[in-house]
Amino acid sequence: MGNKNIFFFLLFLAMVAWGGSWVNVKVLGHYVSAFEMIFLRFGITAITMVPIIVWLKHSFKIDLKSFGLVVLAALALIFYNKYYYLGTKFGTASLGGAMVTTMIPILTFIFLALLGTKKVSSKDLFALGLGAVGVLTMLHIWTFDLAHILVIHNLYFLLAAILWAVLTIVSSKSTKISPIVFTFYMYIVTVVLDWVLFVDVSTIPFGSFDGIFWLNTLLISLAASTFANTIFFLGIEKLGAAEVSSFVFLVPFSAIILSAVFLGEKVDLFIIIGTVLTLYAVKLLNNITILKRRRKSV
Repeated sequence: MGNKNIFFFLLFLAMVAWGGSWVNVKVLGHYVSAFEMIFLRFGITAITMVPIIVWLKHSFKIDLKSFGLVVLAALALIFYNKYYYLGTKFGTASLGGAMVTTMIPILTFIFLALLGTKKVSSKDLFALGLGAVGVLTMLHIWTFDLAHILVIHNLYFLLAAILWAVLTIVSSKSTKISPIVFTFYMYIVTVVLDWVLFVDVSTIPFGSFDGIFWLNTLLISLAASTFANTIFFLGIEKLGAAEVSSFVFLVPFSAIILSAVFLGEKVDLFIIIGTVLTLYAVKLLNNITILKRRRKSV
């Protein structure tokens, strides 16, 4: 039981790191472009994942189908990070952290339903409606001010959520290799594609980077990517997806709180209300039981 409690604490830290990544990217937006951030973040993450994969005794072998899925996932990851970066740069980290992280599971459900993978019940329709109300509450829909609601950063957040939902579905199709190994190759291909298509490494202004830049780069790379992803995948392996998925509810709230503490963003009550409504919708859609008592296996 002690080991399980330690693991719960590590999962808590992982979710805080994911929430904190919205603060990190807001800070990094003052130093580098979206594609430069992608190159540095996932380059560092890929290197640090090698000893973890070796320690876990996973094979680095990858089949052709999985590699094809890796390339598709990497493209989705590049553009997700681009819009995640732009939305946070021009909007607020608290709104992005709340809106995107709550919309992803809802959009994933909708896409799977459209693909015929999931059947939609009346309970699901209610949950989707509730999720829509939650997102619209975050956007202050009742002001009926289209100029306020349709600002560019809200569109960026919507695109980011769509791309991550696509990435989730693509990644789930790879069943022959470990999720951690899939993620490792996804980061490698992300860095290569980003380098070839979008980044001239010689123009990255390394000389102008100060301690704040490197602190946020290491936090978004090592804490939010290497550490958080590893703990999340290990959690699914050891505790099961249902138990671990309830921890994801901590992400939007940690994004809101950390944005208020470190960026001085005003905590908008309607973002919190919208987040609660949307998270409840996610709970209904995915049949997530929070703080479920697990029966001891005999």
